Amino acid sequence: MAEDDAQQGDEQRGDEQPGEAGQSPAPARGRRRIPVLVAVAALALVLDLVSKLVVVAELENHAPIEVLGSWLQLNVIRNAGAAFGVGEALTIVLTVIAATVVVVIARLARKLYSTPWAIALGLLLGGACGNLTDRIFRAPGVFQGAVVDFIAPKHFAVFNLADSAIVCGGVLIVLLSFRGLDPDGTVHRD
Repeated sequence: MAEDDAQQGDEQRGDEQPGEAGQSPAPARGRRRIPVLVAVAALALVLDLVSKLVVVAELENHAPIEVLGSWLQLNVIRNAGAAFGVGEALTIVLTVIAATVVVVIARLARKLYSTPWAIALGLLLGGACGNLTDRIFRAPGVFQGAVVDFIAPKHFAVFNLADSAIVCGGVLIVLLSFRGLDPDGTVHRD
């Protein structure tokens, strides 16, 4: 009876059981990393929202502020499109894509046992939610809102902290994939 309860508990955690060939069970993966994902996403979202509130209140309709001469400026623009202002007529499509990213990450979280993956997905989630918030609540209307961008490096697109979180999360995912680390905490060798 106790052995059945232990086996059932292992199955609920997602641990593999020995196969017919007498394989040893996979080591326990530990705890899910959902709190890490949520904390990173919340931090990225709050930093993005607060920064946008401040720059809209203090910098919109003003001359750009030089941070590092002409190499880096704070310049508020409203971007209805994607990166580099591309696809301004696709605001609703971009909103749907951002909402889909949120749903996919929420589904992946059920199998999330890797802290690095939790951080990467948290950055993606926080960034997607930050830009999604703009698309839903900013002018010209619901699901058509323009994203507030304000970080303006010389010879590059103007972006915001949500965009930075998305890019950092994406780069981290690529690095984790190259290292063979999966979201469930296992390492595969190809």
